[in-house]
Amino acid sequence: MSSPHRPPTLIAVAHGSRDPRALPTVTALLDRVRALRPGLPVRLGHIELNAPLLPDTLDALPAGGDAVLVPLLFGRGHHVKHDLPRAAEAAAPRTRVRVADPLGPHPLLAEALHDRLVEAGWRDAPATRRHAGVVLAAAGSRDPDYGAADLPGGPGPTGGIPALAALLGERLGGVPVVAAYASAAAPTVPDAVRALTARGRTRIAVASCFTAPGLFATRSAAAAPWLASAPLGPHPALARLVLHRYDRALARRAESVPPAYASV
Repeated sequence: MSSPHRPPTLIAVAHGSRDPRALPTVTALLDRVRALRPGLPVRLGHIELNAPLLPDTLDALPAGGDAVLVPLLFGRGHHVKHDLPRAAEAAAPRTRVRVADPLGPHPLLAEALHDRLVEAGWRDAPATRRHAGVVLAAAGSRDPDYGAADLPGGPGPTGGIPALAALLGERLGGVPVVAAYASAAAPTVPDAVRALTARGRTRIAVASCFTAPGLFATRSAAAAPWLASAPLGPHPALARLVLHRYDRALARRAESVPPAYASV
């Protein structure tokens, strides 16, 4: 169990990529997380393709430790619903591991996506709102919860990628934003571009809902008729969101403990 003076370890879980830019980008994001909360132990684990792999990161924790897995993923797909809970179960009882919610949807994520669009050349102006449209490009998943616009369960991150598209549209002043996927789900990014064109939108941007560069981010950007934003990387809002998901996972644990046992 964690010492009163040492909080549970935050383990950021990245998917992994063969793109050589991915690991330095994720590392820069975690450096920003550490800067925001000095003293918090922050580690990295990958689902595949890059070291350290998540089981190795968990094995390296001290016996009796406490950790929270924060997925650097944006929806409730197979990895979040199955792979991470299995990793947490495999680490027990040596290490107590909780799994936080995925990053999306959340207003902080919409803030980061908006800023990346502005960096790519987007201008928040009446002419833009009249003529432009945005494709929100995410990785995609065959799991129906990943793309569900609204899921039961009360307040919290219960929406899918379409809910994030709605948040981004509000942030852009009502510009239509269509959720699309690089793999395993419909619509594809090119299909979403065509749908916006059919609605009379003549300047169509792609907002890259990816943590780091990789195959899907590159493929999605290549489908942009106008401009494409960079992956979110070490954006300050994304670092704050990682900490928010960590804090909420700890709060849920505290809320689930009866008051008589809260100090045990």
